[in-house]
Amino acid sequence: MRHPGMLQLLPVLALIIVSFSSCSVKKRKSEQAAPNILFIPVDDLRPELGAYGSEDIISPHIDRLAQQGVIFTRAYCQQAVCNPSRASLLTGLRPDSIRVWDLRTNFRQNLPDVVTLPQFFKEHGYTTIGLGKTFHNTIPDTISWTEKPHIDGFPFDPDAVYANQENLKIQQQKIERMKQAGRSSIDQLGHWYVKASATENADVDDDLYFDGAQTTLAIQILKDLASQKEPFFLSVGYYRPHLPFNAPKKYWDLYNRDEISLAENQFPPEGSPSYAVHGDAELRGYSDCHELPFPYEEPWDEERQREIKHGYYASVSYIDAQIGRLINEIERLGLAENTIVVLWGDHGWKLGEHNGWCKQGNYEIDTRSPLIISGAGVKAKGEQSSALTEFVDIYPSLCEMAGFEIPGHLQGTSLVPLLENPDTAWKTAAFSQFLLGKYGRTKRIKNEMMGYSIRTDRYRYVEWYRWNKEEERRGEFLRSELFDHDIDPQENKNLADDAEYKETVGLLSRQLNM
Repeated sequence: MRHPGMLQLLPVLALIIVSFSSCSVKKRKSEQAAPNILFIPVDDLRPELGAYGSEDIISPHIDRLAQQGVIFTRAYCQQAVCNPSRASLLTGLRPDSIRVWDLRTNFRQNLPDVVTLPQFFKEHGYTTIGLGKTFHNTIPDTISWTEKPHIDGFPFDPDAVYANQENLKIQQQKIERMKQAGRSSIDQLGHWYVKASATENADVDDDLYFDGAQTTLAIQILKDLASQKEPFFLSVGYYRPHLPFNAPKKYWDLYNRDEISLAENQFPPEGSPSYAVHGDAELRGYSDCHELPFPYEEPWDEERQREIKHGYYASVSYIDAQIGRLINEIERLGLAENTIVVLWGDHGWKLGEHNGWCKQGNYEIDTRSPLIISGAGVKAKGEQSSALTEFVDIYPSLCEMAGFEIPGHLQGTSLVPLLENPDTAWKTAAFSQFLLGKYGRTKRIKNEMMGYSIRTDRYRYVEWYRWNKEEERRGEFLRSELFDHDIDPQENKNLADDAEYKETVGLLSRQLNM
């Protein structure tokens, strides 16, 4: 199994450039009506849903969507942080090929002519509309869209929108301190940039927060799209359950906090390097979470853990309700029979596992993500596939489902065979990676480190390297990690130095570096 992220970049980029030049001449292979596509990215959504077997999360609408499609139980993002994951998925290229490993890099700086997934459909006669967060919030890539509507009353990036007066007061106090310190940029960034509490339980209507308001707008857009002849690619990208975990009170009321279970493995993996579990800088930045312990310290107070998990669960149920509104409208408008629905979370998220409270790592809890493909063209409705699948597979899958030839430069594999028979023999491995030194406490590391991960049917294997920032390549080998899922599905013990696994480490290392 070849891992394109470990190849020399020049041959890969040469292939990509040639392919871009021919993308616009691809034709549909079928004269049947082109299917519509409803694309639903959900920020920080981990695969803890009813459809995935969870008895804790209340997600009836996502579960109903799954009954009309295939649930991919072992789908993996290519990097467990927002911008690299989304840029990889939406270009169909791995992080090392687009050279995007952080939250700031625009993939078009490196590949200005890359044709993104929505852009491909735009160039083939689709109306493409992007609501909310599809690409990273600060890199919306307007060239991909026929239209990217703005919602009145909300900033372009409605991350920290609060309703309670206490949180609004905290925000204003922080803004004043920032202005006194000469941080004039706050005038451009606005109040949404300022973090107050990590959770909010407000007795308000759904549309007071952005995700509800954008769903109302999406429903109106669907009504307009239903009356036009052209097919559509509508992306409705949800912000929750990303921090802060702010959701209307009725979703908090679905859960009894005292019954919320805590993570069983609140400790870093035994034998792993200390830097491999991230330090949770994002959550620690909120006004009520400054005391959050680091992964190698004692676990957080149990009541605080339950509060954060309660907020996360409420946020998931809030988004589930919005997705239900979308699906109901698709059905009411008579669009369901000819609409493909793709729901995905951009990466996993730790809720106390490995004593962490974030994404940003190479473990199963970080990289495994929900993926459901539903609706038109899916034959195996209501079934699950345990095939090893990757987010780079989504782009070629939608091309084939819509009847287009798959562009030759894409680095994933169409999932269409699995939508017909979920038990089809499939890939032997999925690949992810993560760059340390960009986030939180790890900024103090003198040299950045890149971890490359391979997930096979039985094992997860990770290699860590010094990262040469100037030359954008790996340098000195540092450490490796090996986890045997047959005996350790939570990845609690690193077996890389165990003599019994020496041959396995060698085989996986060669496979990772092919």
